[in-house]
Amino acid sequence: MAWIADGRLAAAVSEAGGLGIISAMNSGPDYLRGQIALARTLTDKPFGVNIMLMSPYADEVAAVTADEKVQVVTTGAGNPGKYIEMWKSSGITVIPVIASVAMAKIVERAGADAVIAEGQESGGHIGELTTMAIVPQVVSAVGIPVIAAGGIADGRGMAAAFMLGACGVQLGTRFLVAEECGVHQNYKAMILKATDISTVTTGRRFGGNTCRCIKNPFARNFLKMEYKPETTAEDVASLGIGALRKAAVEGDVKDGCFLAGQISGLVNREQTAAEIIAKITGECEALMKGAAQWVR
Repeated sequence: MAWIADGRLAAAVSEAGGLGIISAMNSGPDYLRGQIALARTLTDKPFGVNIMLMSPYADEVAAVTADEKVQVVTTGAGNPGKYIEMWKSSGITVIPVIASVAMAKIVERAGADAVIAEGQESGGHIGELTTMAIVPQVVSAVGIPVIAAGGIADGRGMAAAFMLGACGVQLGTRFLVAEECGVHQNYKAMILKATDISTVTTGRRFGGNTCRCIKNPFARNFLKMEYKPETTAEDVASLGIGALRKAAVEGDVKDGCFLAGQISGLVNREQTAAEIIAKITGECEALMKGAAQWVR
């Protein structure tokens, strides 16, 4: 959710009863401090920060979250073990995003308070396991709470996650079309017109950099270049530089990378964050109250 999950959107989600998350993305500490300050002017509810551990500024933004004493830190793209003691000494709840049982066990031993088990249905950087497969296996493997992510956009997905053993859900794609989301309108339009087969994964050839996005000229060219015999892992890593900003900020439908999950086909209406959360939780509650009909 780089260039997407900013202080305004995070505050709106938290005000609506969720836990909004600010993406620290690849920016430095000044950007993150500014977004935290913005969120605090818009809500007095808890919110969090996501840190991509591959960022060249990871050390600096990790220190900012501790200094600012944000309530929650989530992490992706690596092992946050070296920061956990610092965060917890500042009273921060630490919730890494993981894509395997092995990583869930590692971060649990390091002191994580919970984990987000993310299936490959998600938009952006993904692993190999589906949400249906990874969530129950992680639930069975660790003793800390598990939050489900990937392929969830309505009350049905939320209820299913609870049945798999999760205690909560993380949503990304659904909030791309929140009214408070400042992403370019072209990005929202791409999500709203998407179908069940509108996404594709790039970066699989060399592993470690697999990414799910909406099919467009950028994605098709990426795949073409990726599988040329002469293409190297370094070439693939360089193909996407700046492409997300082109999508989210500039709305470049040709050369932008429009990260989105497989659930995009269910996202067909722009609403406020409060309306989105109320609809999803209401659907989930109704489904779970009626679950007894399936028990003999």
